[in-house]
Amino acid sequence: MRTVVVGDHFIPAEYYVKALREVCGPDFGPVTPVDWAGDKKAQHTAQQRMEWDGPEAVPAPQEIIDAVADAEVLALHFAPVPKAVLDAAPALKAVVVARAGLENVDRAAAKERGIEVFGVAGRNASAVAELAIGLMLSEARDIARADASIKTGGWRKEFPSPGQEIGSSTVGLVGFGHVGRHLAGKLRGFAPRLLVHDPFVYDEELAEFGAERAELREVFAESDFLSLQARVTPENERFIGAELLGLMKPTAYFLNVGRSRLLDYDELYRVLAEGRIAGAALDVYDEEPLPADSPWRKLDNVTLTPHYAGDTLATNRTSARLVAERIASL
Repeated sequence: MRTVVVGDHFIPAEYYVKALREVCGPDFGPVTPVDWAGDKKAQHTAQQRMEWDGPEAVPAPQEIIDAVADAEVLALHFAPVPKAVLDAAPALKAVVVARAGLENVDRAAAKERGIEVFGVAGRNASAVAELAIGLMLSEARDIARADASIKTGGWRKEFPSPGQEIGSSTVGLVGFGHVGRHLAGKLRGFAPRLLVHDPFVYDEELAEFGAERAELREVFAESDFLSLQARVTPENERFIGAELLGLMKPTAYFLNVGRSRLLDYDELYRVLAEGRIAGAALDVYDEEPLPADSPWRKLDNVTLTPHYAGDTLATNRTSARLVAERIASL
């Protein structure tokens, strides 16, 4: 099976090659590695643009077009697969993306050509869940603010809100897919009360984690920490706004390690700026990177990370192996 694997600055091409040899055998192939051009910042910017506007929103990589003439399978991560790439690959049967999101592939054009498009699920769930716990601790215990104070000569011990312990709290999870389940499992050691809103999960699955099913308004009203990790659908874009945020306790913390499009960021900013909740921790934004003059940079009750929740060595190697396993099943 003639396979082209496209590496980027997140998952190198050699990871796919190694995984294919391990999963499909040493004689699998031929496998042609290609490196998507551009530095890491440029690739991340392209990925963000495709998330909003699709694969035609960025230039078609000539290095990929040149490599796929005889390819039957194309495997990649963030690189774009617009019509131009598909047109250059008349023998292509499948595109395998090393993530769950498929925004970088022109799926309509692929369908017209009879090309199957696959993603892989759960590849970074553990990493995202670990960062969510880190963000809870950092925000509720003011770790980043204390660190910044000491490193600039201070000894700050007064913060916008008193420290909150996860163990004596109620943690609300909006979304109980791969990330939500990893997060629930990792939180067991803290022993909080767990509330979950996810209409697609069974009660038996919740019971495995000692979690309670709750309506969305109940989760917002009762949680001390509310973590958002749902997938974006046409039905839930910007579904979290003034009404739901207004239900939160003044001592509660809001986290988003999912997608920015789930949330009205202007409304969250107002809630934080007015001190109506204790704080927030965010890994995703409508505009990435945040502009230098972004008002988010000035808030004293928010912890910010640069959309890197799933970017770990283990995640990248797991992603390549899941791609290899999907290819093996074709």
